[in-house]
Amino acid sequence: MGTASSTKQPGKKGKGPGKKKRFSMKKLLIGSIIAAIIGVICALGVYMVIIMNGAKIVEENIDKFDTAETTLIFDSDEKEVAKLFRENRESVAIKDVPENLKNAFIATEDRRFESHAGIDFWSIGRALVKDVMHMSAVEGGSTITQQLAKNVFLSSEKTAFRKATEVSIAIALENKYDKDEILEKYLNRIYFGSNAYGVKAAAKVYFGKSDLSQLKLWEMATLAALPKAPSRYSPLSSPDKSKERRAVVLQLMKDQGYITESERAEAAAVDYVAPKGSGSKQYATFIDYVVQEAEDVYQIDEDELLTKGYRIHTTMNTKAQQTVETTYANPAFFQKDAADGQKIQSSMVIIDHKTGGLMALIGGRDYQTKGLNRIFSQRQPGSSFKPIIAYGPALESGDWTPYSKLDDTQTSFGNGTYSPRNYDRTTHGQVTMFEAVKKSYNLAPVWLLEQIGVSKGRDFAKKLGITLDPKKDNNLAIALGGLTNGVSPLEMATAYTAFANQGVQIKPHAILKIQDGDGRDVAVYKQEKKQVIQPKTAWYLTLLLQGVVEPGGTGVKAKFDRPVAGKTGTTGLDLKGIEKYDRDVWFVGYTPEWTAAVWEGFDRTDSKHYVTVGSGSTAAIFKEVMSKSLAGRPVTAFAKPEGVADLTEPPTGVADLAAVYVPETKSVKLTWTPLDDTKVAYQVYRQTAQQPEGQLLIQSPTAEVSDTTVSSGEAYHYYVVPLNTETAIPGDKSNVVDIQIPADEALPGGTSPSPTPGEPGSDASPTPTPSASPGNKPGGKPSPTPHKPDGGPGASPSPSPSPPAQGDPKPGDHKPPGGDQPAGNRGGPADGDALDFLNEPMQQ
Repeated sequence: MGTASSTKQPGKKGKGPGKKKRFSMKKLLIGSIIAAIIGVICALGVYMVIIMNGAKIVEENIDKFDTAETTLIFDSDEKEVAKLFRENRESVAIKDVPENLKNAFIATEDRRFESHAGIDFWSIGRALVKDVMHMSAVEGGSTITQQLAKNVFLSSEKTAFRKATEVSIAIALENKYDKDEILEKYLNRIYFGSNAYGVKAAAKVYFGKSDLSQLKLWEMATLAALPKAPSRYSPLSSPDKSKERRAVVLQLMKDQGYITESERAEAAAVDYVAPKGSGSKQYATFIDYVVQEAEDVYQIDEDELLTKGYRIHTTMNTKAQQTVETTYANPAFFQKDAADGQKIQSSMVIIDHKTGGLMALIGGRDYQTKGLNRIFSQRQPGSSFKPIIAYGPALESGDWTPYSKLDDTQTSFGNGTYSPRNYDRTTHGQVTMFEAVKKSYNLAPVWLLEQIGVSKGRDFAKKLGITLDPKKDNNLAIALGGLTNGVSPLEMATAYTAFANQGVQIKPHAILKIQDGDGRDVAVYKQEKKQVIQPKTAWYLTLLLQGVVEPGGTGVKAKFDRPVAGKTGTTGLDLKGIEKYDRDVWFVGYTPEWTAAVWEGFDRTDSKHYVTVGSGSTAAIFKEVMSKSLAGRPVTAFAKPEGVADLTEPPTGVADLAAVYVPETKSVKLTWTPLDDTKVAYQVYRQTAQQPEGQLLIQSPTAEVSDTTVSSGEAYHYYVVPLNTETAIPGDKSNVVDIQIPADEALPGGTSPSPTPGEPGSDASPTPTPSASPGNKPGGKPSPTPHKPDGGPGASPSPSPSPPAQGDPKPGDHKPPGGDQPAGNRGGPADGDALDFLNEPMQQ
């Protein structure tokens, strides 16, 4: 009994847990089956909803396959000036599309096109993995059918349900059409850039071929490379990038068995040559700029912009745009074609500097849509860069004025590492900033940039929107426009708008607003306005640049019946035998209304392709376009900014300096006609063989001075510089008079010159107060005078000569003065400089 009892007890304990486990497994199995059934039902329901939604969208919008909504472009007067893609879409039947052309698109865009039902789950999974790995969307997974759905039925708006809608439409399309029909619609719909919509239109634009069967393999691959990024891979504007992308397409075709290795290699090696006249279109440059601005500034997808029926309101002045295009179509404004038939190229930008609106643009002669737009091409600006890098920053500092004297004699800078020269191969002494700008001297701005510092010049250029290479453009060569990368016509025109607009710069723009087909604003321009330089600086630069177009200036061919300010620019050649010709020629200028930049040159300069006409050609184009574009408008003057004082002119020069030796007083008597200005003093200079650079003898209030420090048998040369006593601005140097002192043992040896006794002011005992040399103290005060040496002649003038004291040195024993001695006192500006405006050697 006891044993039986003990054996049953464990059995009772083990029975309970076993029953509980079997009950739980059954329950779990039943729950799983129910969940699976519910899941299948939900999935089928979602699938049916997706299918039904996609089918509904396709049926309700089936007409979108046949028509495209045209985008209209309006000028500043609200007149329609262009329709995007008008007559640029051509359809082709799938039977007329070569097999390799179809294969190129399938291999590149959707390798499983023939097998999937609208969605490629493998591609989607691969794209998701790559996106996760890169933490961003780096690869898409859309099939050709999905791309067709997106391009035809959806906008670029990003919403949570957009991808699901795209999938539903793709599935609906696969149910409605067979593969050939889907591929045909895709090839006729997609955008290829350069206003070409559909593969047939693209073949015409890029290869000049209407029959697709005439396309070669490399051409087919080039077309298949475009949909990914039409602007980036356009063979017209970016042939190198296009060739790289073509190679990718060909490799994909080879990997998928459509072509052989030899076919791939042969097609990859071909260089693209654009067909003549392809893509040429009225207003093409401006339209291209509008499309680019809409994409870059307003983030409106190019394909959407050009197919969704937008209304784009622009700043374009149709009269100016037509005038530019007419002028550029006239070969009379350009030098003759090169021997190989290549045309010299040119581009022009016109900006309303008061609004920042672009008035007219042209990217080249015979410019092609989406072609090489030379308004963006960086070229060497030559002397047109001088106001930006040298004169502007000097004036901005407040230490210089347009009448400040500059040194145009120094020919070696940086310890001899940089040796520029003037275009006329000579130096011009001390010159005013006015003269240096008007005549486009080279030495003066280089010297000036050295005085103010290269960093100040670079900073000023940056304020105007031009950023230079921090390492390579850190030298004095930039004073003459010698830049590492150059600047574009658009950048130059933008920089000069600040000069024309009292120091205010407004970012250039072409679009005022974009509206949808119902008139609702999609994008509206917001002005970006900034005071980049002082109004006084802008005004002074305008005064300087007005002189350039006056008689004797380098830009005289730009002058017409309105106020004009501007600067020529040329970049010389370094090719043996043709050094006198140029690589690039410019004119950048403005009227009170508009600012414009004109560039001319060959895309690639070599011994057979260079400029022979000089900057007179670009100045003439400026005149032709601006005068006709502004015709009929009231003529206005440049407005001086409020609070800017009138610029004080320096005293007029003395023209009748005379000298005579007076034996009775053993002195040289200097006389001249006094100036009418009562606020003027006269600085008298003397040159000797020992001091050829000249030495200030005295600053006198009178028009007569006696030099009693002459030596026996010496030859002397004298000149006078009038000085405004309030502004310290010097006038021009007088005529130079020469005098030979006769041999006379009784001559005094050390007394100082003085005003002649009896003349007004003779008892004032004037003390010489020479200005600093240009190298020591810039500003309105630089003059062509060296420092006066302590204890030298004229240091302590007296009203009458006195005999030398025992032990005093003889006049001939004096050493040259110490300090900076600019060798620019041997004469004023050269007379009669001949300027050939159609052939300017060196940089102007």
